[in-house]
Amino acid sequence: MTTEAGTPPRSKVPKRHEELEEVVVRFAGDSGDGMQLAGMQFTNETAVAGSDLATLPDFPAEIRAPPGTLFGVSGFQINFSSHDIFTPGDNPDVLVMMNPAALKVNLRDLKPGGIIIADTAEFTENNLRKAGYATNPLEDGSLVKYQVFPLDITNMTLRAVEGLNLNTKVASRCKNFCALGLTSWLFTRPIEPTVRWIENRFKKNPELVEANIRALKTGYNFGETAEMFAVQYEVKPARLIPGKYRNITGTAATALGFLAAAERTGLPLFLGSYPITPASDILHEVANYKNFNVYTFQAEDEIAAVGAALGAAYGGAIGITTTSGPGMLLKQEMINLAVMAELPLIIADIQRAGPSTGMPTKTEQADLLMALYGRSSDSSVVILAPATPGECFFIAFEAVRIATKYMVPVIFMSDTNLTNGAEPWKIPNVSELPKIEVQFRTDPQGFQPYLRDPETLSRPWVRAGTPGLEHRIGGLEKEDITGNVSYDPENHEKMVRLRAEKVARIAMDIPPTDVRGGPSGKLLVIGWGGTYGSIVEAVERLRGQGKSVSHVHLRHLNPLPSDLKQIIRRFEKVLVPELNMGQLLKIIRAEYLVDAKGINKIQGQPFKVGELMEKIQEVLEE
Repeated sequence: MTTEAGTPPRSKVPKRHEELEEVVVRFAGDSGDGMQLAGMQFTNETAVAGSDLATLPDFPAEIRAPPGTLFGVSGFQINFSSHDIFTPGDNPDVLVMMNPAALKVNLRDLKPGGIIIADTAEFTENNLRKAGYATNPLEDGSLVKYQVFPLDITNMTLRAVEGLNLNTKVASRCKNFCALGLTSWLFTRPIEPTVRWIENRFKKNPELVEANIRALKTGYNFGETAEMFAVQYEVKPARLIPGKYRNITGTAATALGFLAAAERTGLPLFLGSYPITPASDILHEVANYKNFNVYTFQAEDEIAAVGAALGAAYGGAIGITTTSGPGMLLKQEMINLAVMAELPLIIADIQRAGPSTGMPTKTEQADLLMALYGRSSDSSVVILAPATPGECFFIAFEAVRIATKYMVPVIFMSDTNLTNGAEPWKIPNVSELPKIEVQFRTDPQGFQPYLRDPETLSRPWVRAGTPGLEHRIGGLEKEDITGNVSYDPENHEKMVRLRAEKVARIAMDIPPTDVRGGPSGKLLVIGWGGTYGSIVEAVERLRGQGKSVSHVHLRHLNPLPSDLKQIIRRFEKVLVPELNMGQLLKIIRAEYLVDAKGINKIQGQPFKVGELMEKIQEVLEE
């Protein structure tokens, strides 16, 4: 006799329940072990349970590294809590490890006394050797300071799916759901969302539906009945602002932000892109909304992609292109054409570790100076940067609003961790989103292509082919007002200054800068992009210890907020944490003549809260 999940029945043993405020779980294994999928499903379960959460997927750079090797390890970390959290966590409380390489790579981060759940079937002599182990760490006593639960997850899965028409290779792939089921039981997560996902994802193959559900329930039931697990943990729901929530990644939020903005303009959206990690997922996401007057184009190269998007903007559509660092380099000449033609092109740069191809799946924020200055001559563009996965929606929306209002290229700068990370997101009321007013010039009377709005300095937007409004456009310098080609020295200087002034005036559209903490004091920490969560948590902890430290996080990087200068002057010292060698730091020092200091990390990984706290204390004590 067997249970529904396919495992031998066991007598249920009493379990002790413990309530925790915050837990960090990390899943890791080979890139083919389904750890990203297990992590995302655990995230969805956690969102349904009402916890606040933040995630950190960690992909290997190789598409499929040799199995069992250290550089092929794929990981997914989730921090979930009954209170507000801002980061995926510094160090995990639990490691769910599918092979020795995963344990080798991740063990150094595990908290003392933390839990290790390991698939013993993969701790073979060959796999141990690949991971650099002389002996089996599950047996040699080297893990004595941790709680170790060695389980034959692979064979538990194979037994669970017996009787189904699956070969061993296919059947063993279900082990990620077995590991997920056990982890879900351990932290009292509901598995029903995962069951529904499996039924929908594999609906064309009923045997895979049954196999994966059996594996999931096997892991869950094992935790419920096995004597080795004496404690089940519970994390209460967080107190979130009332509203309708969904779990959202930065990728989905960015795509929805662009779509919402296009809807508010009433214009078609055109997304032209060339596949590049990690920006490709935005193209895939937008392509799912083809019923919303959306057009997606996978070009043959980066230059064609941005050229097509610029052409769409010239034709009167919302023209967007997505890329990462290497692609940004190739797009710069066409972005410069958008500057000269003064068209509302939006460029989404999802930053990754460089230079060159660098580490394609690892994070960095080192494209800022390229975005500002990486084109020929004085070439002014707007630069915006979201701070959280959910905020990607609003900054993408803002990029479209500014581009169409000021007729200017806008660079949207996210990063690998932001776009892959997830968090609970309060779905905005569509009626509360600002309408984006777009006006096309249709009257030929008195038309000149470079007549400017006296407030915004924007030139008229004319749909190509509008009768009587034919005009010259291109990369050669334009004569003021007429747009004719001009080599006049004074005119050239005037046009360069006009284009720069137009961008500078956008500072009038930037809301007052939010200062977390006291409005003045000893130290101001200035951040941008995906460093937000780590900085917030570090500053809040230190303020709780009575330290005089405050935090400003910039979403508008060009132009900078008009009130930033006055804010900086109210503090004795300034510290700028960045995942680069100090790019915003250079700008702050040059713009405001302040002796700001930097804390820099260039490891393809986000800041840990502890790292920032240590550096902040150093600066305070200097």
